[in-house]
Amino acid sequence: MKMFVSALLALVAATVLAGGAHAQSAISQNEFIKDLQGLGNRTTVLDVNKMRNDVLLEIRTENTEENVGRDSYLDYFANLPNFNVEILFDFDSDVIKPESYRVLGAMADALHNPVLSGDQFLIVGHTDAKGKREYNLGLSQRRADAIRTALVTFFRVPENRLKAFGLGEEQLKDPANPDSGVNRRVQLVNLGPLP
Repeated sequence: MKMFVSALLALVAATVLAGGAHAQSAISQNEFIKDLQGLGNRTTVLDVNKMRNDVLLEIRTENTEENVGRDSYLDYFANLPNFNVEILFDFDSDVIKPESYRVLGAMADALHNPVLSGDQFLIVGHTDAKGKREYNLGLSQRRADAIRTALVTFFRVPENRLKAFGLGEEQLKDPANPDSGVNRRVQLVNLGPLP
């Protein structure tokens, strides 16, 4: 009976992983590498804590929930090699859905590839505009932290190569549709060789 239950659980897990990954299974290690390489010897040094405080101060200073196409980091990150990917979470949760581990695996394979293995990366979490701006900022940070933790813990990416930064709804991919799912994404940004 115990063996039957174990086999049944394994079958259910395999079905969940295979079933939910169709939209994401097309992402490969090579796609990550192609989009993330190219900084050469140039290193970008970021103070993630200062960035978090800047965004929080901006939210509190503006004191509005209006979608005003806010933060300037979008232009900054666009000038660095980066890759946008959808990592799935339950609503209002920072627990990564099992079907997203295939994408995380491809991401980790790319980060272990010799082409990128000496570089440092910023994991940027984004949300849609449902909810309060400050709350979404915190949620996106928890999600970026969860992805960093998964890459370090399960995929053995060295901890010193990954930083996490949540931007909430401050950089909507589709500002005309602020509640759209396309705004819920993760951006992996190459910061160049480790200092």
